[in-house]
Amino acid sequence: MNIIHTHPVTELGYNFIEKKYIPKGKDEYHLRNKQSRKDVTYRSLSIAEIAILIDNWNTSDNWNNILVAGSFNPALVKNCKFFGLVRIGSLEPVYREFHNFRMAVGLYNSTIISSDIGDNACIDNVNYLSHYILCNDVMIANVNELATTDRAKFGNGILKDGEDENQRMIIEVCNENGGRPIIPFNGMLAGDVYMWSKYRDDEALLEKFKAFTEAKFDKQHGYYGVIGDRTVIKNCAIIKDVLIGSDAYIKGANKLKNLTINSDEERTSQIGEGCELVNGIVGYGCRIFYGVKAVRFITASHSQLKYGARLINSYLGNNSTISCCEVLNSLIFPSHEQHHNNSFLCASLVMGQSNIAAGATIGSNHNSRSADGEIIAGRGFWPGLCVSLKHNSKFASFTIIAKGDFPSELDIKIPFCLVSNDVTNNRLLVMPAYWFMYNMYALERNAWKYQDRDKRILKTQYIEYEYLAPDTVNDIFDALNILTLLTLNDKGEAVVAGWENTNRDTLLVKVPKSIAVYKEMVQLYGCTQLLHHIQANKFQNFEAFKKSLTARVSRSRWINIGGQLIIDTEVKDLKYAVKKGKVKNWEQVHAFYQSQGNKYEGDKLQHAYTSLLEILNITSRQFTPDLFKRLLQEMLASKEWMTKGIYDARAKDYSNPYRKMVYENNEEMIKVLGKLEDNGFIQDQVRQLDLLRKRVKSIIRKWSL
Repeated sequence: MNIIHTHPVTELGYNFIEKKYIPKGKDEYHLRNKQSRKDVTYRSLSIAEIAILIDNWNTSDNWNNILVAGSFNPALVKNCKFFGLVRIGSLEPVYREFHNFRMAVGLYNSTIISSDIGDNACIDNVNYLSHYILCNDVMIANVNELATTDRAKFGNGILKDGEDENQRMIIEVCNENGGRPIIPFNGMLAGDVYMWSKYRDDEALLEKFKAFTEAKFDKQHGYYGVIGDRTVIKNCAIIKDVLIGSDAYIKGANKLKNLTINSDEERTSQIGEGCELVNGIVGYGCRIFYGVKAVRFITASHSQLKYGARLINSYLGNNSTISCCEVLNSLIFPSHEQHHNNSFLCASLVMGQSNIAAGATIGSNHNSRSADGEIIAGRGFWPGLCVSLKHNSKFASFTIIAKGDFPSELDIKIPFCLVSNDVTNNRLLVMPAYWFMYNMYALERNAWKYQDRDKRILKTQYIEYEYLAPDTVNDIFDALNILTLLTLNDKGEAVVAGWENTNRDTLLVKVPKSIAVYKEMVQLYGCTQLLHHIQANKFQNFEAFKKSLTARVSRSRWINIGGQLIIDTEVKDLKYAVKKGKVKNWEQVHAFYQSQGNKYEGDKLQHAYTSLLEILNITSRQFTPDLFKRLLQEMLASKEWMTKGIYDARAKDYSNPYRKMVYENNEEMIKVLGKLEDNGFIQDQVRQLDLLRKRVKSIIRKWSL
């Protein structure tokens, strides 16, 4: 039975906060007054203004509780019902226009309960507007319910006074069984989510994270919802307990509940038709439209959900896009793409720069008695069309997976590889270094694309987009340790164990060639960073350059913390500082990210130099001018074949007969695809190669190498 309480109509709009939750000496408006604008002085209505309002079919339970700014125009308020304390700003006889949507300034055909309305607001046909603060120049039309409750948390996982722990909203990332829950808060970064969900054995650390989150928010009841300046809302059903920044655009949403929607004049957020968002935080500059369903979620800045996507119990990193598909219980680092209706991602940690194709089912079943399986995918994860992967599986960085239903759990230990299910021979095939040998166009273009699409204004975490970086180079060394110990057949192949949870063979192919390519890539990485160092510091000779370099005894280990690469010892120090109270809040954690980002290039240089010495099997003393000259020349040769590989990879689209057969002639193909020589990305790669030649030549000449 629905329990419907009855109260005197004279109480409508009052007693927003239960008396036991109002601090001594305060009234029910004390938080509202703290939130409201301080630049306006309100006054009571004059007798003449009340008469005009009544003539315009307005009613109020008490006209003395309608307060207005000095230049209030009562003629611009028509057919409204007012209850409780309502404060209205200046109203001018003009109309506003946004994207061909025109509204007259004023309040029309609405029920308004205990709310503040800013200057030149346009409000029409809002059936129930309760306990909101509307800032200046907002436009709101055709909304069924726009209301705030006294316990509103606006998507943050906090508790109000008198609430129990079981009332806390959490997000169960990475594991369907709830074993890695995090408490969401506005401003939460991918690095925060990773550390909170990863280090589950460190209870002292987790308690500190919880305390940091609780300290960010007030437990008091009675905060009002706020709609920022110039925000436009139209044709929506329910908006409840939602905090909305300035310059947002919300149209046709079915239900928005318990949310923070971040938006400002430089990073406008939009929510469109048919969306239902509950218990979440929307980052700055996000786009969410066309039937999206999201529950218990965070979308980081400049990410997109569209075309019926479902995002549940998940964190979506910056500059990512999910369309049409379903994502559950996942932590996704920045620059993720998933565009197809029949793709599925469940209980996964996807560590950035990833692309999930149509038909992919990542975490497609449960291989235990409980739904507690997980998948961990390193940076650059690309499962192809119709890939089915099972829990638990783990993939090294830049793993590409060929079409196929993979029957068992996988542990792919080698980066930049191609994984295939060889059904005919009933075996798993892995080709190390595949990306470098056959897919340079995609590899190089993606690095450029992700950096180009990084629209963040506040870059608290420094995101690494280069495919050769400390994490992937360390993975390459791990791969070399595996590959060089293998016993090969006469085809350069080897059978390995422990890569798939079956009794069938796992065959590694093209092993000698992949070893050579991996070594060449480490050398290229080291020389590239040294060259950047030379350009940045303008060294006059080799001696000054070498004196500036330091190498570690061994390569530093790195952790991908939400897309930011940080040396593992630094992360350990952070955890220790948090537990000992030296780091006292999330702001200081974020300051740690920034400080690590500021020193990243120096740490990366040291790692690159150490890696170069290791791959050459020399000491720093053996790093001579003659050797450096040879390394620069070999670096140039590497970039030349890589640039050729970029061109050749794209040229296949113009020569493959099965690509060409859909065109009647070359002219039609060129009209559709454009000329190969006009490809802007390829032209840019050629220009970079030419610039590299000039720089190498200049260094050799200037330093007399």
